[in-house]
Order: sequence, then C-alpha cells, then structure tokens
Amino acid sequence: MQKQKRVAAIQDISGFGKCSLTVALPILSAAGIETAIMPTAVLSTHTGGFSGYTYRDLTDDMRPFAAHWKSVGIKFDAIYSGFLGSRRQIEIVKEFISDFRTDGCIAVVDPAMADNGKMYALFDMKFATEMASLCAVADIIVPNITEAVFMLGREYSEGPFTKKYIESLLFDLAEAGPSKVVLTGIGLDEGRMGAASYDKETGEVFYAMSKTIPGMYHGTGDIYASALIAAYLKGRNLADSARIAVDFVYESIKRTSEAGTDVRFGIDFETGLLKLAGDINNV
Repeated sequence: MQKQKRVAAIQDISGFGKCSLTVALPILSAAGIETAIMPTAVLSTHTGGFSGYTYRDLTDDMRPFAAHWKSVGIKFDAIYSGFLGSRRQIEIVKEFISDFRTDGCIAVVDPAMADNGKMYALFDMKFATEMASLCAVADIIVPNITEAVFMLGREYSEGPFTKKYIESLLFDLAEAGPSKVVLTGIGLDEGRMGAASYDKETGEVFYAMSKTIPGMYHGTGDIYASALIAAYLKGRNLADSARIAVDFVYESIKRTSEAGTDVRFGIDFETGLLKLAGDINNV
C-alpha cells in the first residue's frame, strides 16, 4: 500500500465561517491526506462581514510548534501556508520551509492578503513585498489577480482580461522563483470565471473556467487552494488539479446560492467532499 501523504498547513482558524484551517483540514483529509495544523491565530468568526469577533495572535507559539515537530522527527510531503497576519509570521514560515523541506517535500503558498484591487485592512504594500519574498522560495503559488499584480509592483485593473495579460503575470511570477503558478479569479469574458496555471518545467499554460455566479462569497480562495493541493499530492498534474479545484468551488457556490444561505457563513463545500475525493482519485 502506498504511504499516506502528509501536509503541514500553516494558517489561522476561525471558530465559525469557512476559511483557512476550517476548510484546509476537511478537504485534505477527505482526499486521504494526513494534515498537521499550525494555527497562526484563533478567531471566533472570520472577518468578512462580521464585527465584534475575538482574535488571539499565536505568533509566539509558531516556533515552539516547529521545534517540537522537529524533535520528534515529523516529515512532510507538502508545506502549505495561507493567510499570515504579519511580516514576522512570514519570516517564521520561511524558516519552517528551510527546516522541513526535504527531498520530495513541496512548499505551496497562497499569498492571501488582497482582493478586488485592495489590500486587506491589516496590510500595506510593504507587506506585499514581504509576501513576494515568501513566494520566491515556494514550489507552487496560488495568488489571485490582485495579489499577483501587487507582488509584481503593477497597477491593478479590472477585467475581463486577455490571455496575453494573464500569461505575462504567470511568467513574471514564475521568473521570481516558483516552478508552478496558479492564478485565480480571472475572467476572460463576461459570464465566466476561473483559474490559469503555468508549469515552468513543461512550459504548459492551462485555463480552467466555469460560469460566474453573482455575489461575494467568502473563503473561496482557501477552498480552491486546498482542493488544488489535495489533487496535486494525489498524483494529478497541475492542469488537472486546477480544473478539479475550479469545478469544486463552482459547485459549492452554486449549492450555496440556490439554498439562499447568508454569504457571510461561507459556501457549502462539505456536501461535495465525497465527489471531490472521487474526482481526485478517478473513482
């Protein structure tokens, strides 16, 4: 029997709301991947649309976490970082990658810091520069359009986008270090949204698109990145992994929209986990 894959997921955790570790853990687990979590912060809810939430910063716990894991000889097939709340946390994740990335272990960075042309309230453009330095040491990065242009020092513009523009972002991001780039939130024409992937080793660019469902849905980037990593670690190539993740997010949003669920509460990805596992494993 093939040895079970193991991922270190380094992100915050919200008690309510579907994002970060509360989606990474179930999605990776459903795919049959063992997931070790390093919480960077604990919140009562996610921050999108909620007020009065609690927040506990766990930065001071991150290095002791890593030291204990190192002392007992834990090894990983992938290191996956998502939302990081400070430049100090970025530096700690860089150290973690340096300490734990052995042969066969990949580093995946979702540089969660901006969307819709704006940095999140916690961050400034200096943070984008720091995040770019983390992406430079990753094997796979999964930015959205806003994060991509900010890390490249470009001006943000609204879509729809041309393939020439999208591919210029992909190539420039890959030139900075990572061998594989998946760019999310791209619209090439009205009514369709999806992702573009670029594998520097093969030179392949691949587009995975779905219908656009109106509305603002929280946590979709985290769900996408987690599904992408799950598929990739289970042996699917980058293009297939990007397509599987796009389909999974689209179907989850569609269920949520049809149910009329409060969009602050996140999307119904749980109902699709069995199908996702089947798609990943060709069942």
